[in-house]
Order: sequence, then structure tokens, then C-alpha cells
Amino acid sequence: MVLLPEHSALQHERAPRPLPLFLELVRQAADEDAALARDALAGLRAYEAADRPPRDPPRPEVARIGGACLRDHGGDGPPAILIPSLINPPRILDLDAEVSLTAAIAAMGRRALLLDWGEAGERASLDVAGHVEELLVPLLRGIGEPAALAGYCLGGTMAIAAANLAEAERVVTLAAPWHFAGYEHPSREALASIWRQSRDAAHGLGALPMEVLQAAFWSLDPARTVRKFAEFGTIDPASAEARRFVALEDWANEGEPLPYPAARELMEDLFAGDVSGLGAWRVGGKAMTDRIASPLLNILAAHDRISPRQAAPEGDNALVAAGHVGMVVGSARSELHALLARFLTPCR
Repeated sequence: MVLLPEHSALQHERAPRPLPLFLELVRQAADEDAALARDALAGLRAYEAADRPPRDPPRPEVARIGGACLRDHGGDGPPAILIPSLINPPRILDLDAEVSLTAAIAAMGRRALLLDWGEAGERASLDVAGHVEELLVPLLRGIGEPAALAGYCLGGTMAIAAANLAEAERVVTLAAPWHFAGYEHPSREALASIWRQSRDAAHGLGALPMEVLQAAFWSLDPARTVRKFAEFGTIDPASAEARRFVALEDWANEGEPLPYPAARELMEDLFAGDVSGLGAWRVGGKAMTDRIASPLLNILAAHDRISPRQAAPEGDNALVAAGHVGMVVGSARSELHALLARFLTPCR
């Protein structure tokens, strides 16, 4: 049974949203290491109590299709469209001034345009393929010139699909899966179990809640979830490190639910069926392939549990010594930016 949030003395709007599951992970940790469990709860309390500055207003829109839009993040030159996953908000690619990937790409001589998928209710009928065909591809064509595509996580999978249907100047994926059979069997089984338990409720709701998606992510590496909160409780709450932890956890615990058709396709066709890896994924009536005509670079995270290297698309690969999120906002981002600069900087 997937545990959804319930009222609790520990509950807070910014706390990990599947709180009963988090507490169960802490309980399991206590069986092996009582001090670790105690420190994790202290870290949770520190996270709940942390100050949160007001967020910057959304960047200006330059194009809109339905509820999805492209937002202008500055820069001159040929366009580069950054495509986030359907899961979690797009601001991970512009988390703060120091780690902003959109700002880094704008500094490479590109016009950085960040895709905002918008509210789930405005795309409730779309599966993953439908998001590509009905939102992403029309936005690309509306730019008026071939753009470079930079897709993060599932956004990279979708960027490759879009490049099958519309001209792209070049494509770079960041920690993106394509060959889903490359996931370890226990990870696929854990996701399949979560989906079996939540599918009927998600169908009734018309969407898979963010709480369930977060539980799915935690199932890939539950020990790390407990450990990171234990470590957070030991750092200065006024430090830049603490502020970024809070911003990251808020990002990870927020976001639109995944429309049911997209959740079903992601869990059943992609993760369980590996239709993309088998060449059987169809978008817009066309079979998708990762052997696209555009130049393609896949940047992989060496310590990625969410999108392991074995699941990467075909093509030129480069490796960053980081985890799935750390490659974008951690200390290894300088490696990522250097790789992107070589691939994306326009010829003068």
C-alpha cells in the first residue's frame, strides 16, 4: 500500500510530502542505526523550520501552446530550448543565480528558453507521447528556426522523440533514459509495485499525485533519503549549503501531478515494456529511435540511481562525476557546463 500524507504534528507544507513513508524509512534505519534515525528526524525538523525567501516571479513567455509555454531566460544568438521532466517543477534548471543552468547556457552565446509544462489539468488527456506531439513539437516549430534541445531526465527522452518529428539543430540529454531495460531489476520491480498499488486510485483521480511519484523515487535509493536528512541537521541553517538543500527539497516535494495517461505510459510502456529501447514507441504515428539525424550528446551522471548509465540513449556519451541532481546543481556542474559549452557554443 502506498502511504499518502496524513495530518501529523510533524506535518508541514514544505516537509517531505509522503511523510508516513519517510517515517517508515527512518524506522527501518533505526533497526540498524538508532543514531542515524535520530539525526534524520532532527534534520526533518530543521528543514521544516527553515526560512524561505520569496521566489522570483516567472520569466516572460515567448510562446505558448495550451498550458505549456517557453520562458525567456536571456542570452543572444541561436535558441537553446531546455526541456525539464514532466515530474517536478522546471526551476531545477534555474534554481538560484549560482547554479542556474539556464544562465550558463545563455552565457554560451545562446538564447536560453525554458519549457514550462504548466498545470496538469490543462493537459489531462495527454500521455508522454502526446506531450511531445501536441505541446513540445509545436513550440519548437513556432520558434521559426531549428533550435538546440537540452533535455533533463525524462525531458531528454522527450527531446529525442521531438527530434524524430521536427528539425533540431542539435540535441543534448542530461541524465536521460531511453533503454529502460537498463534499469536494475529490483528498481523496475519497486516501481511496478508502486504503480500496481496506486493505478486504480490514479485512474479515478485522473492523475498520479506527486506524493506517489516521490515515493517511487525514494524506492530507488531509500537509504540515501534518510542519510541526507541526517546530514542536513548537522549544518549551519544560515549557510548557503543549507539554503540550497531547502530549495532542492522544496523542488523535489512540489510539482503538478502526472496526468494519468502519461503516468500509465511511463510506468507500463516505458519502464515495464521498454518500448523506446525496443524501437516500438510511437509518437505522432512514427516509431521513435535514438539514432536521430541531429548531432546528439548524452551527458550521464556517474552515480545516478534515478537514470543509470545503462539506460542511456545511443550516441556519443560523456560522464560527469555526480548524481542525478548533483550534476545540475552540485559542485560537478562545472564539468557539465564545460561539456555543454563545447557542444552548444555556436560557431562564430
